[in-house]
Amino acid sequence: MSEALNELGVHIELKRPDCVLGWDVSFGELNVDVAPANIAGFVEFLKADPNCKFATLVDITALDFPDRPKRFTVVYHLLSMTQNARIRLRVAVREDEMVPTITEIHPCANWPERETFDMFGIIFSDHPDLRRLLTDYGFRGHPLRKDFPTTGYTEVRYDEVQKRVVYEPVQLPQDYRQFDFMSPWEGAEYILPGDEKEGAK
Repeated sequence: MSEALNELGVHIELKRPDCVLGWDVSFGELNVDVAPANIAGFVEFLKADPNCKFATLVDITALDFPDRPKRFTVVYHLLSMTQNARIRLRVAVREDEMVPTITEIHPCANWPERETFDMFGIIFSDHPDLRRLLTDYGFRGHPLRKDFPTTGYTEVRYDEVQKRVVYEPVQLPQDYRQFDFMSPWEGAEYILPGDEKEGAK
């Protein structure tokens, strides 16, 4: 299987050197790094080329690397029923960079691109309906970014007095407590019940 995927990787690189920045085979899948501006044309090639026929878009998501100049990696998973193979496309983009939509090639990309926009804030240019999908109207931030606070910015509750839903800033009733039950990274400074003999050595 990996030999066939290696041959496919060579074929794709020879056919579209303008798109392929690099490729490898790992865990039984072909991974291809693609230039952001060329993603739509490359996906169209993968769908139409007789040696590829990656006609099924499985998913679109992203990864966040805040310390990297190209902060995000947009990831596309495609399936070829003809070749019985999967391919993963990786597109590295800066925070202020847009990624061309692939909705004209795969109409089912509409919602995964909206979800990626909602969760990470990545903008897909020329998308027919790019708006939030999972969060509420007026939601601030993008929950899957690594700098998004785990508590969020606002909390929602139903107010019995006002008889409506109320949005309020998050207020934690107490500070996070530190529970160290023998962390492997830093030993506890106390002796747990049953370990008295160990402490005496």
